[in-house]
Amino acid sequence: MKVVKMGCDPSEIYQPDVEMENGKLKENYRNFKEGPLRDRVYNTYLLMHTNQTVEFVQKKNKEYSGCTLRQMTIMEALDLLDNVVDESDPDVDFPNSYHAYQTAEGIRKAHPDKDWFHLVGLLHDMGKILALVGEPQWAVVGDTFPVGCKVQDSVIFQDSTFHDNPDTKNPLYNTTYGIYQPHCGLENILMSWGHDEYMYKVMKYNTFVLPQEAFYMVRFHSFYPWHTGKDYMHLCNEKDLSMLPWVKEFNKFDLYTKCEDLPDPQELKPYYQSLIDKYCPGQLCW
Repeated sequence: MKVVKMGCDPSEIYQPDVEMENGKLKENYRNFKEGPLRDRVYNTYLLMHTNQTVEFVQKKNKEYSGCTLRQMTIMEALDLLDNVVDESDPDVDFPNSYHAYQTAEGIRKAHPDKDWFHLVGLLHDMGKILALVGEPQWAVVGDTFPVGCKVQDSVIFQDSTFHDNPDTKNPLYNTTYGIYQPHCGLENILMSWGHDEYMYKVMKYNTFVLPQEAFYMVRFHSFYPWHTGKDYMHLCNEKDLSMLPWVKEFNKFDLYTKCEDLPDPQELKPYYQSLIDKYCPGQLCW
């Protein structure tokens, strides 16, 4: 497998001091308290936090581990995202395919020498195609969190959405470590099921020729309680902590490139097709 050499710590590369991004105050991104999409967002998280249990997550990991859903190319999967609007996102009410290009182009401008990173921006949400094959959005989108242990304070709507989750009645799942050992590593944690873990499985199954940082970004980009909330550090090992700066760097573009100024996919496709041909070509198993 081709080895992609990494550069310096990404936190030293891109440190914008401005408080505005795309004409919007940074503090107004991820506003879960008010806004026109608030009710839709809350109801999605209510269903997620009611139904995401250890048993459910284990079932979905088994169901999708063999990537037997269908075969298609990356561009075919991206085209499918034209039909997905993320119901958990308070900042976006347009198809996810545009967000993929927005994220990728933001990374491309800030990191012109890291084409693999540009591709991660395009790939990161492709797991949301699950919403088109019968999975409810609460099992596809939204912030992720570990199941099998106590829910930490930074999990969104933590205080009002878990009351009907059966795992909250199981003492084994409601201690700080729950079913896990201290610093066991995130790769050994059962994360709530969604597009992150599914796309990570697709990447692993099809042996994408990308650095491990890329796999971490995709697998944990929605784990806001960790990379932004600074919770669940007691479960992390040294590898997780070494990857955290890259996940945080990716998050800047995943979040702050969201705007109503939509890119032209036809103009951008040739460049991204060249990256697909380089790192993950042809028909893939999903």
